[in-house]
Amino acid sequence: MTEEVPEREARAFDTLQGTTIFITQRDGSFYAYQNLCPHLQTELEYLENQFLDQDKEYIQCSTHGALFNVETGECISGPCLGDFLNKVEIKVHSDGGIYIVD
Repeated sequence: MTEEVPEREARAFDTLQGTTIFITQRDGSFYAYQNLCPHLQTELEYLENQFLDQDKEYIQCSTHGALFNVETGECISGPCLGDFLNKVEIKVHSDGGIYIVD
């Protein structure tokens, strides 16, 4: 549900396929990615639901501090510079539900 993901916050969700994704909100739009850094395939968050840097401006990997653009998933700083997070296609319904698009 959209109210579970406040502006400039992120929340992790387990999928039916056994993977973990996270959803973040920026300026009223929602973005979803697999919870894996492209560098070492490690989970991104350093604490539960802590995917963003201190300023809540970028997605940050807890392992090496890589920074990713929220809107595109592109690594803009760190060992995986130029790589991208694996985007998960989602649809936000008028009832407030957020659904993965297969």
